[in-house]
Amino acid sequence: MTDTQTFSAAAVAAPHHLASESGRAVLAEGGNAIEAMVAMAATIAVVYPHMNAIGGDAFWVVHEPGGRMRAIEACGPAGSLATIRRYREKGYDALPFRGPDAAVTVAGAVGGWHAALDYSRSLGGRLALPDLLADAIRFAKDGYEVSASELRTRPNEPEALDAAPNFLATFGFDGKPPKKGDVRRVPALGAALEQLAHAGLDDFYRGDIAREIAADLDAIGAPVTRADLESFRAIFREPLQAKLRHGTVYNKAPPTQGIAALLILGIYERLGITGPESVRHHHGLVEATKRAFRIRDRIVTDFDRLKHDPASFLTPGVFEREAAAIDMNRAAPWPAPVGDGDTVWMGAIDASGLAVSYIQSIYWDWGSGCVLPRTGIHWQNRGASFSLDPNAVNPLEPGRRPFHTLNPALAVLSDGRVMSYGAMGGDGQPQFQAQIFTRYVDLGEGVAEAVDRPRWLLGRTWGQSSTSLKMESRFDPAIMEGLVRLGHEVEEIGEAYSDGLGHAGLLVKHPKDGRVEATHDPRSDGAAAGI
Repeated sequence: MTDTQTFSAAAVAAPHHLASESGRAVLAEGGNAIEAMVAMAATIAVVYPHMNAIGGDAFWVVHEPGGRMRAIEACGPAGSLATIRRYREKGYDALPFRGPDAAVTVAGAVGGWHAALDYSRSLGGRLALPDLLADAIRFAKDGYEVSASELRTRPNEPEALDAAPNFLATFGFDGKPPKKGDVRRVPALGAALEQLAHAGLDDFYRGDIAREIAADLDAIGAPVTRADLESFRAIFREPLQAKLRHGTVYNKAPPTQGIAALLILGIYERLGITGPESVRHHHGLVEATKRAFRIRDRIVTDFDRLKHDPASFLTPGVFEREAAAIDMNRAAPWPAPVGDGDTVWMGAIDASGLAVSYIQSIYWDWGSGCVLPRTGIHWQNRGASFSLDPNAVNPLEPGRRPFHTLNPALAVLSDGRVMSYGAMGGDGQPQFQAQIFTRYVDLGEGVAEAVDRPRWLLGRTWGQSSTSLKMESRFDPAIMEGLVRLGHEVEEIGEAYSDGLGHAGLLVKHPKDGRVEATHDPRSDGAAAGI
């Protein structure tokens, strides 16, 4: 079981302890939560490559001490050569997940760091970029021990992954998978980070690094061009919000599934379930998830191409309507949700109360698998969420942003507590968030207990096609049996702590004494750290 760490002023949480230490060091130097998060994001992009990279996307939700909320969308659009015709002519019926044709979209994460640091300076941030990237540069050049999570990850489409350009040369050891104790060095990535540290993050899109990225993408035949990189900017958007009886919960607007996370909580609250963890508690959350995903799959697309206002679904009337459609005595039929994902969620809260919920991803484990030799960057495969059907909700189109499972959560409770929380895990993210939130806020469980307790996932997890309700083995058998009686297709996955059930974290800032409680998941290699 994980422990809650209590800190007097500020804290961070991340799924790798080296990233947590990078964030803690920034806080100790007087940096704010945004600066700490950039340092963590850079470090974890090096030491947790199966889950994220600077060749991926990211999203931010930020709570300022005065109460203002901001959100940053740092996801890249499809490249100018990424047309349905191109893929149809190549014989594809769907977007591939591995290889150069899977490297469909611009990587937005670094642009998000750039926007966040500009924002940070308006709040008094003062630390220099070379200091924030120093740990990441050191680990890339001097080496880091391959994590336990990477060692136990069984990748999707492993043969296609191994065949992706430069994948085995970068992540293998003499062409073989790593083993415990192996130390990996990625000097090209270290040099690229060093260039960014001194030239500025904009160099990724409009400088020397951009030129090298574009040349390598062109050499492997990916559809992203130099002009696509040059035109990218991260965007500030208003976060979505749902007002609940215990406070207000915030999440990211489309193209992410943040609306689903808020819908689950709003619908569940209207069911009026009280008391400790029970069959009714979990049945209500599962059924609320089904209702929320139906709305998500109908409306979520590129923000600039939305046909429905997401906020119009986050109202008491919609919550009541969806809750009324739930039968508390029987599970509703459930089709297959779509989307695996490899991602990192991280949180930070500083002494002033500035709070960050952050998520960074390359979609599948190791993304497209393509490693760009000049920079050592491996590129995401987020574009696989596009459809080659021009009439789909999210059709492939140059300049269009893909559907994202990524959604960082933040809540401001009525008593003044501020929560930064979230999880990796594709379609599981809003489900895991709901379990953690309701355990901490509704059921009164502790910070560590809310994250540690057994979790479930409705639908597919890595490498599986079943749409069952997958439950960790630590669940009370009476709860599992009760859910089966209600008609749920329960699958006990045989693991007490499963990577497939998310790497989650939770930080809570208390208003009276300023202390921060923080924890990260025992399912990961993570830690909470602070001052």
